[in-house]
Amino acid sequence: MLMASVTPYLDETSVETRFKVEESCIFVKDGYLSETGLIENAAQTCAAIVGQSFFDDDDKDGSKSKVIGYISAVKKVHITALPKVGETISTKGELVSRYDNDAFSSCTIASETFRNGELIVACTLNFLIHEV
Repeated sequence: MLMASVTPYLDETSVETRFKVEESCIFVKDGYLSETGLIENAAQTCAAIVGQSFFDDDDKDGSKSKVIGYISAVKKVHITALPKVGETISTKGELVSRYDNDAFSSCTIASETFRNGELIVACTLNFLIHEV
């Protein structure tokens, strides 16, 4: 994982994470989390909704299953501000649609990221998720 997030909430259709922007994050440029970093944060947050179905309930550290996910489409992204190093952002994801077959899961997830209660990112992403 390129970005370490804390997941305060996760269920079958929604997720919320918190992420503190650290100087060591590969997506930090000139003291700010980049646009690419904000999209990656949203993607990793949202992928947890569908990704969790690939893990057994007792596999808390993810050692029994290998899962990979891809952003298959960025349907919409609106970024109004970049968070500074040291700030914490909160990202929420909501499952819009999901299709599963034997080979993979495909889904659309809407996401919003907040800094101090202010909406700074709104996006909708499509994902392909499968075991490797």
